[in-house]
Amino acid sequence: MGKRHTEAEPLISLSEHRSYNSNSNEEVENAFKSLSYSEKITFTWSEVNVFILESKSSSNGFFNCGFNENCANSQGKQILKNVSGIARPGELLAILGASGAGKTTLLNVLTARSSSRMVVSGLRCANGVPISSNALTNKLAYVQQDDLFIGTLTVKEHLIFQALVRMDRNIPYKQRMERVKEVIAELGLTKCENTTIGIKGRIKGISGGEMKRLSFAAEVLTNPSLMFCDEPTSGLDSFMAMNIVQVLKKLAHLGKTVVCTIHQPSSELYAMFDKILLVAEGRVAFLGTTPEAEVFFNSLDAPCPPNYNPADYYIQLLAVVPGREESCKQAVNMICDAFARSDCGVKVAVEAATVEKEEYKFGDYFNGKRKTTPYKASWCAQFCAVLWRSWLSLIKEPLLMKVRIIQTFIMAVVVAVVYFGQTLTEEGVMNINGVIYLFLTNMTFQNLFSVVHVFCAELPVFLREHRNGMYRTDVYFLSKSIAELPLFIAIPVITICICYYSIGLNPNVIHFLIAAGILILVANVAVSFGYFVSCLSNSVDMAMSIAGPMMIPVMLFGGFFINLDSIPKYFRWLSYLSWLRYGYEGLMVNQWDGINYINCTGSETCPKNGDVILDTYHFSADNVTINSISLLGLICLFRMLAYLVLLLKTYSID
Repeated sequence: MGKRHTEAEPLISLSEHRSYNSNSNEEVENAFKSLSYSEKITFTWSEVNVFILESKSSSNGFFNCGFNENCANSQGKQILKNVSGIARPGELLAILGASGAGKTTLLNVLTARSSSRMVVSGLRCANGVPISSNALTNKLAYVQQDDLFIGTLTVKEHLIFQALVRMDRNIPYKQRMERVKEVIAELGLTKCENTTIGIKGRIKGISGGEMKRLSFAAEVLTNPSLMFCDEPTSGLDSFMAMNIVQVLKKLAHLGKTVVCTIHQPSSELYAMFDKILLVAEGRVAFLGTTPEAEVFFNSLDAPCPPNYNPADYYIQLLAVVPGREESCKQAVNMICDAFARSDCGVKVAVEAATVEKEEYKFGDYFNGKRKTTPYKASWCAQFCAVLWRSWLSLIKEPLLMKVRIIQTFIMAVVVAVVYFGQTLTEEGVMNINGVIYLFLTNMTFQNLFSVVHVFCAELPVFLREHRNGMYRTDVYFLSKSIAELPLFIAIPVITICICYYSIGLNPNVIHFLIAAGILILVANVAVSFGYFVSCLSNSVDMAMSIAGPMMIPVMLFGGFFINLDSIPKYFRWLSYLSWLRYGYEGLMVNQWDGINYINCTGSETCPKNGDVILDTYHFSADNVTINSISLLGLICLFRMLAYLVLLLKTYSID
């Protein structure tokens, strides 16, 4: 079966925009063609079996993909059993079944998103040609059940970002923006295009139906031929659900092959489906049109009662009732066997198993034999797009900007007022030493706890977008780090500018600049440590819980509560990970080095000069450069650890 194309009028003129790109004419033409035409694909799957391995069987952890024929007979629960089917262009195929029937598992297998603990066997074909899992990357869209967005963006900004990272790199910016406008109009998002998406409980945004349509909009930007949707009406009222199914029907009428799972559709929604696939106990109970379903169940002496929702009836008929498991499973197997023997079932099995080329098993992909799918956008394009989105998210989130700046200003003013006008006396020395450590702890806790949520809060969005091949892990991490860097330079600068001369610290301008530099380094080490904690955590609550205990050794070995030379040898290595140690020594040397006189008024315990103070703490002026380098090293160390943990999570996606 050859590949066919719709004859619709191109959305973009090929000849008009060739001058925008320096690539070859063929590359540019192919890029425009991907938007101008939607290839019609008949998608089939044959003899699909899925087993869930026991945890003890997954000896290789997340590196064990689990998809190979040797594992097919491994011990485990079978989820799908010899499932075959066909989805045609121009048709909306709805997968129905009771909870736990295997609907979502089937959808995940068809889109090559199976868990690492799954063993899958079977065959997928596009237009009769067996395919690898990455062969349809450019032609397949998958709208998952949960709508995940960066809630501070508007609808239009979200789609612009999607266009920048998902569309072919040879398509000029102007055409990307035109495509965004077209998709907004096609999916009825014009009225809310400049509305913030919203964050539940924090920022009011668009409705649930608009969010679902926005999910569709992001997927259809690249004009895919195949669309898979996992329970698109879940959580929506009947009116919104009807609108979503109408969108699916519209996409199908454009020549796309649309497959979706639906949970408890109303009779009105049921009537809109071109075909239904009933799944029960991991088997196919029926596949065909709704009139054919009525005929099939009538032939089994199980007709749908009058004035009864057929979808509800079929789901109830195929459900396993607690307490009657054995009899229900026997009835389900009888129905599935009857369909397999029916003319419709035989026809589906034959069409699904028909191939035109050498067979290609699922196992070839999941055993690591595939080539890495290239990203649509270049590294630089990915970086610019993600950095742009990170900046937008930062400046449009009031808690991340206004509150932080106001908090910094208030804290600095309070400290300046409390410690105002210190003199070089015994009491003044004690106060100055205390306020220096207060600077460091304030910069640490203020900045650390303002970022511990950054990565874990966006983790679901990042993992999904990374899994969809939108951008690399290093691009995401670097963009987030750079976007927030100006803020974490501004916070210590504001603090030191308000407090330094008000308190009466060393008035030399060079010393002021050195103090500002050290405080900036300390603040950014704390931020880096916060990133590490955030990447380690799977939730904000978890991050907040572990950040506090992890800070105890950092404070304890900072040089203020205990003399560094008094630390036991078996704990001394921990002091080298305490950025407060390096910051405190640096600021103390900066303050007291060169101070030759302190007014002691006859007190024997009063330090006579700055050198005495430094000797008391065992601090040396020779260590200032080393301390600064150590702070830079800790910034790099914690950020590298954070990146590696984040990278590790991309490999452990189930």
